[in-house]
Amino acid sequence: MEKTVKEELIKQLATGEFVSGQQLGDVLGISRAAISKHIKAVSEMGLDVFRVTGKGYKLAQPLELLNADKISAELIKCDLTNKIEVHNIIDSTNDSLMRRLPNQVEQGQVCVAEYQSAGRGRRGRQWISPFGSHIYLSMYWCLEQGMSAAMGLNIVAALAVSDAVKAAFDIDVQLKWPNDIYLDGVKLAGILIDLDGQALDPCHCVIGIGLNLKMPTDSAKQVDQPWTDISQHTNKDINRNKLVVELIKSLTCRVKQHQGDAQTNIVAEWQQLDYYFDKPVKLISGERIVRGICRGIDHQGALLLDIGGEVKPMYGGELSLRGDT
Repeated sequence: MEKTVKEELIKQLATGEFVSGQQLGDVLGISRAAISKHIKAVSEMGLDVFRVTGKGYKLAQPLELLNADKISAELIKCDLTNKIEVHNIIDSTNDSLMRRLPNQVEQGQVCVAEYQSAGRGRRGRQWISPFGSHIYLSMYWCLEQGMSAAMGLNIVAALAVSDAVKAAFDIDVQLKWPNDIYLDGVKLAGILIDLDGQALDPCHCVIGIGLNLKMPTDSAKQVDQPWTDISQHTNKDINRNKLVVELIKSLTCRVKQHQGDAQTNIVAEWQQLDYYFDKPVKLISGERIVRGICRGIDHQGALLLDIGGEVKPMYGGELSLRGDT
């Protein structure tokens, strides 16, 4: 019930016009006092709502909500038939698809959300997910070849984000192994891949993308690392529905490429965008630190680390990559 009230309240405010507490109460069937409580709750979700006596409540900026029908219609024009679901409020787009494995999802199915209450980054870190400000998108893919076919998916997912940002905004990003997208040296987006399966059986894969578009001031205070967003780098209109279409197109194409026989091209493309290529780096695993020179990646998506002239492949797991200056 509370989730439904929040969703309807946001829908009423989305136009950016004033709506009185009485009007909202009549539509939602609750008291004006309850409206005040829910306004506070949606403000905590990252929406900038203010009140003017005699006029009511208003969003600081109109809100273009994601629309599954619009997204599907644009995909059909590109001969793509991915099933699209859009949620206003969800715990995690990745978790939502993972819970329905293996029989309640289909190849290429996409889950997109306006807000995540329990968004996850790599190694269980919280992913700050304010309402209607960014893109939170997950895609399901079944890898018939088994768990080994998932090697390098983080690479093609990052390249897909690069493709989409370039197509939508003509912005060139940098890629940081194993799962980050940078812009001017700080984090713009992240990749989270969840797997379910056995070594010799088909592997179920959910690829999650979190892409910063326009970070609210209050939400920015919760982020514990340097970040940037698209709004700081373009004067172009940020149409989130169109950007979701670009991401789905790029990700679908890149995953198919990964499952085919184009690994050499993928490695070369990564190398051109690799933020740390030929730079001193350190790999951190718990309290252990290994230093060397980044030499890009191999065909399986492993980091190639030059340690004293010997180049060794390093695999993701719990490793963190940092510059070593």
